Amino acid sequence: MTEKPVMLITGSRKGLGLHLTEHYLKKGFRVIGCSRGPAEIKSADYQHFCLDIADEPAVKKMFSAIRKDYGNLDVLINNAGVASMNSVLLTPLTKLRELVDTNLIGTFLFCREAAKLMTKRNSGRIINFTTIAVPLRLEGEAAYGASKAGVECLTRILAKELADFGITVNVIGPAALDTDLTRSLPKKKLESVVARQTIKRLGRLEEVANVTDFFIRPESEFVTGQTIFLGGL
Repeated sequence: MTEKPVMLITGSRKGLGLHLTEHYLKKGFRVIGCSRGPAEIKSADYQHFCLDIADEPAVKKMFSAIRKDYGNLDVLINNAGVASMNSVLLTPLTKLRELVDTNLIGTFLFCREAAKLMTKRNSGRIINFTTIAVPLRLEGEAAYGASKAGVECLTRILAKELADFGITVNVIGPAALDTDLTRSLPKKKLESVVARQTIKRLGRLEEVANVTDFFIRPESEFVTGQTIFLGGL
C-alpha cells in the first residue's frame, strides 16, 4: 500500500508517455508504466510492465499485481497507440486490426480494469487520447481516425456510466507534436496538417501535460465526458 497517489500510464517507454511519466514522478506520484518493451526509467517510484495492451489475460494479470502491490489506482492515462497513414484502397485488414486492437480495444480493456479498482474508493481520473485526424478528416488516415473516433465515443459513454462512482473520463486530442511519429512524416504532409490548425505550429509535450494536469486536479471533478483538442481545432 502507498500514501502517494498512484498513476498508470500506457506507452510509457518513449515520446509523450515518457514525458508524462517523468512529469508525474517529479510531482510525487507513484507511476506504473507499460509498453511492449522494457523502459530505462530509473526511479524508486516507477514500476514497469512489458505487455501488449490488447492482450486481455496479460492486462488482467497486470491489474491483479497493481491491486496486490498498491491497493488502489488514482489516475489512468491511456497514452499507448499506433498510427498509420495510407489510403483506404491500400490498407490491408491486418493493419486495420492492429489499429483497432491497440487504439480501441487496448484503451477499452485498461478503462474497464482501472474502473474496477477506482469504484472501490469512489474516485478516479481516466484520460484517453484521440487524434486531430478525426475532426480534420485527414486523407490517408481513415483507419487510424476511425479507431480513435471509437475512443471518443467510448469516453463519453464511460463518463456517464462511471459518474456515480466519482470517476471522470475525458479525452485529449494533441496537435501534431514533435515526436518520432511526426519526424517520420514527409515534410509537406506535416506542413499541411499544421496549416489546418488555428495555431500554426507543432505542439509541445509540456502543453499536453498541462491538460492532463487540469483533468487530474481535484477542482476538475465536475469535468467529464469532454474532449479538448490542442492547436485551436
